[in-house]
Amino acid sequence: MRAEWINPFLFSLANTFETVLGCRLQRGSLKLRDDSRASHEVSGIIGLSGEIAGMAVLSLSRSLALKAASTMLMAEIQEINDDVIDAVGELTNIVAGAAKSDLGPYELSIGLPSVITGPNHCVRFPSDVTPIVAPYQSEWGPLTLEVGLAAKKASV
Repeated sequence: MRAEWINPFLFSLANTFETVLGCRLQRGSLKLRDDSRASHEVSGIIGLSGEIAGMAVLSLSRSLALKAASTMLMAEIQEINDDVIDAVGELTNIVAGAAKSDLGPYELSIGLPSVITGPNHCVRFPSDVTPIVAPYQSEWGPLTLEVGLAAKKASV
């Protein structure tokens, strides 16, 4: 995993949260992922393919997911429901889409986002990928961005 591959995701996440939600993020130290359990209760997952391939996961605490959805929909949401799932999917899509534009030479395509909810759910990356984990804190709660990409193998 190269820094030039993850940096667009880090920038996009911070920019998306600040411009779309008015929420500033503080990033912790990057580390390699060592567990398939999601960091938080709500995870937006999106696949990427092209000259590099893998996926990105945006894992939000319950409080952050509820506040983000409430802000996006301009309505108070107090439980994880379809609106929250749609909002987290859209945030995941925005982050991946902006990162994709900064990774132009890799001719990336992004899939449709999926959202998984529940405590201790698992998200498995492709076996040839070692994801990088970027933990964040915000005034609304914690979140984690995980990005795992690998160069496409040459055809024989």
